[in-house]
Amino acid sequence: MKILVIGKGKMGSLIKQTALDKGHEVIGIVDIFDADSISNKQCDVVIDFSHRDNVEWVCDYCQKTKACLVMGTTGLEQHHLDMIQALANTNPVFFSYNYSYGVAVVRKALEYITPMLKEDFDIEMVEAHHNQKADAPSGTAKMLLDAIDPNNEFKHVFSREGMTGKREKEIGVFALRGGTVAGQHTVYYFGNDESITISHNATSRQIFVNGAIKAAEFIVSQKAGLYSMDDLLG
Repeated sequence: MKILVIGKGKMGSLIKQTALDKGHEVIGIVDIFDADSISNKQCDVVIDFSHRDNVEWVCDYCQKTKACLVMGTTGLEQHHLDMIQALANTNPVFFSYNYSYGVAVVRKALEYITPMLKEDFDIEMVEAHHNQKADAPSGTAKMLLDAIDPNNEFKHVFSREGMTGKREKEIGVFALRGGTVAGQHTVYYFGNDESITISHNATSRQIFVNGAIKAAEFIVSQKAGLYSMDDLLG
């Protein structure tokens, strides 16, 4: 499998090395500043865990070359999501804010238990990441929040300060940043005289890289469409 890696940071370098270790060919590792260097090169799949500034040209490249796309960039705005969805009309696209199998299972668990708890339990979420992460809350936190509240029944409160008054029908989401934390996400269900905690702790970026490579191996044999971790788990 020929892979093009987007992003020259730690994630990009780790994706490249892991792909090579698994016997795949990496045709390049680029970003928006040297995108022209691969404009005429062909690959089977593009893996992008970089920055949202790359989304437009990456989608254009995939459209032109018919390459599959594995997208894991976070901090996206609606117009970026629209580009990805548009590409999925013609190309196989795998999109997730988190490529950990464990997080995928946690999300499924939250979808299952929240309807049984949401009337009697208060729900809060805390996420923690390394001090270089640019966006908050994390894409994974947003994904888990969507699993908890798919119909937007609750007010989403991103941190609290001052005289906020008593708690309403809301879900609080709090972002911590420091050190080299790869990713921690904890959802709390607080009831009367009892509480439930569901947590996932990533100790290295390698789990996300492994998931991305598996997604790439999966997506190259699929038809055009938008795929997620649910498809990979299934």
